[in-house]
Amino acid sequence: MSAMAAKQTIPLIDRLPAVRGRLTAGAPLAGVTWFRVGGPAEVVFRPVDRDDLLAFLRAKPADVPITVLGVASNVLIRDGGLPGVTLRLGRGFADVAPEGSDVLCGAAALDLNVATAAKLAGIAGLEFLAGVPGTIGGAVRMNAGAYGKETKDVLVWAEAADPSGRVHRLTNAELQFDYRHSGWPEDWICLGARLAGAPGDRSAIEARMKEIQGQRADSQPIRSRTGGSTFRNPPGHKAWQLIDAAGCRGLTRGGAMVSEKHCNFLINTGEATAADLETLGEEVRRRVKQHSGIELEWEIRRLGVPANAGDAS
Repeated sequence: MSAMAAKQTIPLIDRLPAVRGRLTAGAPLAGVTWFRVGGPAEVVFRPVDRDDLLAFLRAKPADVPITVLGVASNVLIRDGGLPGVTLRLGRGFADVAPEGSDVLCGAAALDLNVATAAKLAGIAGLEFLAGVPGTIGGAVRMNAGAYGKETKDVLVWAEAADPSGRVHRLTNAELQFDYRHSGWPEDWICLGARLAGAPGDRSAIEARMKEIQGQRADSQPIRSRTGGSTFRNPPGHKAWQLIDAAGCRGLTRGGAMVSEKHCNFLINTGEATAADLETLGEEVRRRVKQHSGIELEWEIRRLGVPANAGDAS
């Protein structure tokens, strides 16, 4: 038997180094995604802390891919699941510590928790994070933003681990931020970030956060099984307006539907598969292209393999 064939017969979890955290084979992921769809992870790794993660990266086989999954608010996991190791950062990466008019936060810190900690410390400028459903790691990676402000407007630096377990500090300029995009190296893992605010009045900060949360509740289907904004806004256009003009509001495929409330949101009405949602999204793209000539780009990250890995992804 060749070395490669032998490797393929050994379960992945048995090829991984010992950790202080938890390794779980075949872990279901649908329940942790906002869409509530998708197949299992081949292996999930939940490191206890930074040292546990770095030691794992230094010792794991080089051919094993890693996918970082935060709260999966803007992610569609395909029905065949995620091959390799799915990394879930937990409590050891969720610290939030105001320092002067800045906030130091771990990659797993919820955006809302960061905004709340800033408010309690009288730090203004981070209120927009109350309208971003996700974690700081995801916000940095995709330059998340809402209500007139983006991560690039407040980021001082971010720390990352490369695939070999070396730690790097990346400045705002080095990340080359653009709309819903950064120059973040694809296989690097965010560990934390420093965000800059300014001294502010706590009551005014709280009022702005409530305003943002109210606007979000009024305009978005936040109580549905959805994944946030599906497509990026093309330059000079709003994605939802293009989708609406193309006649896609309320469009369905299987158990997936284009939201009636905000048509840049796809919804799992209860029985959708990941394939239903992705197929519907592609149909929306096709209709918008046909109607306006504009090609929408996915904002939602689509990860993993189809239920039948031989299908087109």
